[in-house]
Amino acid sequence: MDKRQLWIYWQILFPGAGPRIWQLIKYFGSVEQAWQAGESDLGAIPWLGPKGAQKLVRRRESIQFDRVINYLNDIGCSVITIEDEDYPTLLKDIYDPPPALFVRGKLPNNERTAVAVVGSRKPSPYGLAAAEDIATELARSDIVIISGMARGIDTAAHRGALKGKGTTVAVLGCGPDVVYPKENARLMDKIIEQGAVISEFPPGMAPLAWHFPARNRIISGLSQAVLVVEAAEKSGALITADFALEQGRDVLAIPGNITSPNSVGTNKLIRQGARLVTKAEDILEELGLGTLYLNQISSSPDFNFTAGERDLWEVLSYQPMSLEQLVEASKLSPQDTAAAITMLEIKGLVRLLPGKVYVKARL
Repeated sequence: MDKRQLWIYWQILFPGAGPRIWQLIKYFGSVEQAWQAGESDLGAIPWLGPKGAQKLVRRRESIQFDRVINYLNDIGCSVITIEDEDYPTLLKDIYDPPPALFVRGKLPNNERTAVAVVGSRKPSPYGLAAAEDIATELARSDIVIISGMARGIDTAAHRGALKGKGTTVAVLGCGPDVVYPKENARLMDKIIEQGAVISEFPPGMAPLAWHFPARNRIISGLSQAVLVVEAAEKSGALITADFALEQGRDVLAIPGNITSPNSVGTNKLIRQGARLVTKAEDILEELGLGTLYLNQISSSPDFNFTAGERDLWEVLSYQPMSLEQLVEASKLSPQDTAAAITMLEIKGLVRLLPGKVYVKARL
C-alpha cells in the first residue's frame, strides 16, 4: 500500500475531521505508522479510547479501496492528496487541511487569485443581485469565485461567475456525487464544466448539519479574501469569516439595510474592521490589484442610453421597485417607462423579480 493511498484511506475514515487525522499522524510519527497502529496503541489515545479504537480498526479493515476508486472513475471524480503538486497551496497552509480532496472538474492552478463569496440562504433581492453582479465582474477580471453551492447567496455567486465566463469552485458539505440542494443539479453540472466541485467527504455521504462548519474552513482556506454579502446574526457565513480571520485572509462585507435581519451580521463585520465593499473594484483594491484587471463596464456612456433609459437607470437600485414606483421616481410617462425598462432588460442591465418588481442587474 503506497503513501498516496494511505492519505485517501484516512480521508475516507475521518471525513470532515482534519484535526483528528493530523493528531493521529503526529502521535505515531507518520501516516504509515498511524495506519499500521494496532488496537491497543490506538486505544491509548485519550479522545479515541478502547471502544473508539475498536470501531476504527473495524472500519479500517472494511474499506474496499478498489471499489471506491472504480466508482470515482465512473462519476469522473479524481482524488488529490496533500502531497500532490496540484493540491491547492493556500489550503495546504491552514491549520487542518484535508489530507485528500475529491474533485469533479478541474481545479484552477495555484497562481490564480481566488475570492470566496458567501452569505444567507434566504437572501433579499438586494443580496442576490449584489452577489451575482460582483461575482460576474470579478470573474471577468480573472478572479476565481469560491462558494458552497448552497441556496441563496452561494448559488448567486456561482451563477455570476459562470455568467462572467470565469472559473468557479463549489465546496460541498456532502459527497462529490450528491447534489445538495437538489434544485442545483444543472448548476452543479455547469460548475464542473467551468471549474470544479470539490469535497473532503467521500462519495455517497449525505449533507449532515455538522459537515457545513467543517466545509466552511475549506472555502476560506482556498481564498485570498472572503466577501460576506448578507448574513444574519447567527449565520454560517460568519463562521466562514471567523475561519478567514484565523487563516490570515482578508474579510470584506457588503453593507445592508439597518432594519433587515440579514444585514445584522454583515454590518457587525464592518464595525469590527471588515472592508466595506460596494463594487468589485473595492475587492481588487484590497487584494492589491487596483483596477488593473477590471473590465470597466459600469459607466453609463458605454451603455448607449437613450434619454429615457438614462433617467430610469439613475433611479434604479438593488431595492426592488414596481413599474408604478419607477414612473413616479423617473418622472417618465407610463409608456416611456415601460419602453425604457424593456430595453434595459434586453441590455442585461435590469432584472425582473417575482411580483413584477425590478432591480439593477449591474454595479
